[in-house]
Amino acid sequence: MRALVMEQGEDGLAVAQITDIDAATLPEGDVTVAVDYSTLNYKDGLCLSPKGGGLVRTYPHVPGIDFAGTVEASDDPRFVAGDKVVLTGWRVGENRWGGYAQKARVKADWLVPLPAGLSPRDAMAVGTAGFTAMLAVMALEDHGLSPDKGPVLVTGAAGGVGSVATAILAHLGYEVAAVTGRPEQGDYLKSLGAATIVPREALNETVKRPLEAETWAGCVDAVGGEMLARVLGQMKYGASVSAVGLAGGAGLPASVVPFLLRGVNLLGIDSVMQPIENRKRAWARVAKDLPLDKLHGMVQNATLSDLPELGASILKGGVKGRVVVDVNA
Repeated sequence: MRALVMEQGEDGLAVAQITDIDAATLPEGDVTVAVDYSTLNYKDGLCLSPKGGGLVRTYPHVPGIDFAGTVEASDDPRFVAGDKVVLTGWRVGENRWGGYAQKARVKADWLVPLPAGLSPRDAMAVGTAGFTAMLAVMALEDHGLSPDKGPVLVTGAAGGVGSVATAILAHLGYEVAAVTGRPEQGDYLKSLGAATIVPREALNETVKRPLEAETWAGCVDAVGGEMLARVLGQMKYGASVSAVGLAGGAGLPASVVPFLLRGVNLLGIDSVMQPIENRKRAWARVAKDLPLDKLHGMVQNATLSDLPELGASILKGGVKGRVVVDVNA
């Protein structure tokens, strides 16, 4: 079977190679999946980098934190040959071989049956980024967000998480304000349903005032850092922010004042270790609430050989929307 394998050189740096490997070398697991598609997320870019982004511990390594395909063999009664499945998270592709290969072997507990209405390619157009976006929207709704409350901000909107969040929120009837540092992406974001485009420069500077005008009823934040600190001071009373990323830094130079005087909620969104029932709930919502025409419009196609270049690009913020990887091409 063909796979993208990261091999570590004598200098300690890893290099990607497309090569044939024996399926017998796959890690232990309950279920063997014939992979149809994988995708590219920020974490994949880290795993594809020469030092593994601090995520890869041992080499040789097959990256790919997501995949979708067909069960080939199963020792678990929950899955039988021919079942369509999707996997995201569980450290697959990080400390365990992942989806950048024609086959993968994993624990049955990590697999979700592919929801009706989604193809394996659709599922990887969603991937971890879109799955995380859906979790973020669900968390905001669980904390009281509804379309009548006012506009919802999406930061890093042209990225994978932001693109899917924008499309989902717009489809659900929310007024979406999309933040981007790439003005040329304005038309793209409006095609996903964004009502307004907010230049990154308008939010990426900290201010001395802990509170500003109450502006946003909710926020999906993929940036973190100074922008998140600024946004917290602009949230409406009782509003929530779903924090999904740290493209702008892991620090948070914020004040507690928005939490104390406006009851603002900061909701941490983890997609890696989500319980299986919430995974099923999120994937069912994706199938219901993410318009496939919008999803297809944010996708670029790739093969295994494209991944080293794309991996470097996504780390620099150079990838728009979602990337679907045909591992058999």
